[in-house]
Amino acid sequence: MIGAEELERVALVERTSGRMQAGSREAFERLTTARLDRAYRLAGIVLGDPSGARDAVHDAALRAWRHWSELREPDRFDAWFDRIVVNVCRDRSRHRRLAPVSVAGPIDPPAPDSSDGMAERDALDRALADLPAERRLVLALRFVEDLTVPGIAARTGVPEGTVKSRLHRGLSALRASYDAAERTTEVAR
Repeated sequence: MIGAEELERVALVERTSGRMQAGSREAFERLTTARLDRAYRLAGIVLGDPSGARDAVHDAALRAWRHWSELREPDRFDAWFDRIVVNVCRDRSRHRRLAPVSVAGPIDPPAPDSSDGMAERDALDRALADLPAERRLVLALRFVEDLTVPGIAARTGVPEGTVKSRLHRGLSALRASYDAAERTTEVAR
């Protein structure tokens, strides 16, 4: 990954010159390339659609490139890019009904699984799909991206208290839905 000093230099040159520099493009490409897999996974969880996730990350990369010169803290590129991905996903989810989410993620190939494991994964998928998008987003950022509450707040643009509330309510709803699905499965056996 590019060092913060090099990024700062590139950003400064770009801001002062007002034009795109070759080094700036290379820095941007290296940073986004290193971040793409995580961005696809995040978008896939939020949108629940692998195709939509690819489109959202593409749109986010374009938006990030257009606003590259506005990056004030180059060492915080990951948070800046995540926030753009989250905002693009929010825009997309407002314009369509959300599809079910897969716990496996949009780009992971299906792994061999026993029937019990598949049933558990299906129950968890259904429970996630029942959550509102904002709760699903904070759960994904916390447990898939392994971010802290302040990190989630920075990426989503909501106060830390709201993040905590969404995490708590999301986990509670997820547990209740998952437990209900397990009881239904046990009764069916």
